[in-house]
Amino acid sequence: MKRNISVSIIGGSGYAGGELLRLLLFHPNVKVLQVTSRQFAGQLVSRAHPNLRKISNLIFCKQDELLKCDLLFLALPNGISMGYIKEIKNKAEKIIDLGADFRLKDKNTFATWYKKQHEAPDLLPEFTYGIAELHRSELKNAKYVACAGCEAMVSILTLLPLVKHKIIESKNIIIDAKMSSSQGGNTPSMSSHHPERHGVVRSYKPVDHRHSAEIEQELALYSKNIQVSVTATTIEMVRGLLVTIHTQPRPGITEKDIWKAYRSCYGSEPFIRIVKEAEGIYRYPEPKILTGTNYCDIGFVLSTRESRLVAIGAIDNLGKGTAGQAIQAMNIMYGLDEKTGLEFPGLHPI
Repeated sequence: MKRNISVSIIGGSGYAGGELLRLLLFHPNVKVLQVTSRQFAGQLVSRAHPNLRKISNLIFCKQDELLKCDLLFLALPNGISMGYIKEIKNKAEKIIDLGADFRLKDKNTFATWYKKQHEAPDLLPEFTYGIAELHRSELKNAKYVACAGCEAMVSILTLLPLVKHKIIESKNIIIDAKMSSSQGGNTPSMSSHHPERHGVVRSYKPVDHRHSAEIEQELALYSKNIQVSVTATTIEMVRGLLVTIHTQPRPGITEKDIWKAYRSCYGSEPFIRIVKEAEGIYRYPEPKILTGTNYCDIGFVLSTRESRLVAIGAIDNLGKGTAGQAIQAMNIMYGLDEKTGLEFPGLHPI
């Protein structure tokens, strides 16, 4: 068990990199060596992340200044890390990629969904998909990890017990995803311009969302004929992600069966909570109260009249959806208690 893990972050000036750095700086078994940024090289990390003022005196460096470390985090835009991962493999014993480049196992599937050929297809089999609740045993011995997409993460966790225990039909699963603005990254665009973003409820990807491929890939471990359809809507929220998933229950399914499925899969999971209460304003999962946490809250409603089971999942897209997920995987890779550095319970009110 390694108790003093040296880590560096490539691409540390974005929202994902900043959240990762915030968590790592308070991790008792980690020493952050370097953080790279092309835009802010030579400046304090607090230049990009003002919440870290007086917390860290680290200065952003250029990528070619990287020293060797135990673990390298890649917090880069999609499509970047696959281009030079072979060049940086010698910089660390282990690598965790927060981006999309190594999530899909098949190069042809990648090309279909990302509209480009994969630049390092021979490395795809070497990456373990980063959801601890699915791949804990593989993560223990993993050298390379590809973190799940945030929307894929919450959808997979919400659906897995229902698929695994044959609670729902495997076809016509409709995922309605409400997305926060931080999921678009910190590069300004017309869609993030305040007059265009304020007050918005905008359907920006009604069909063929690329995370569908991840969801089907992982749920295929439990059902070969799984088929999902994702609709993504951006709303006026900085952090957080809510999925409302419409499914068809198999004949004779009762609420007791659903409870049994979720408890069987997640009864001992430290970061998954089943939220289904009879009264109160927080009867079902709410992403707002998960801000800054590594929790995934899951709820459900069964309608026998409509023959419909609606499953609801919520996460902080930068927490469990990105940085928290990565650190949970790191903890498992190094034989640490996987809750280490991730036990913040959130705030209320917020």
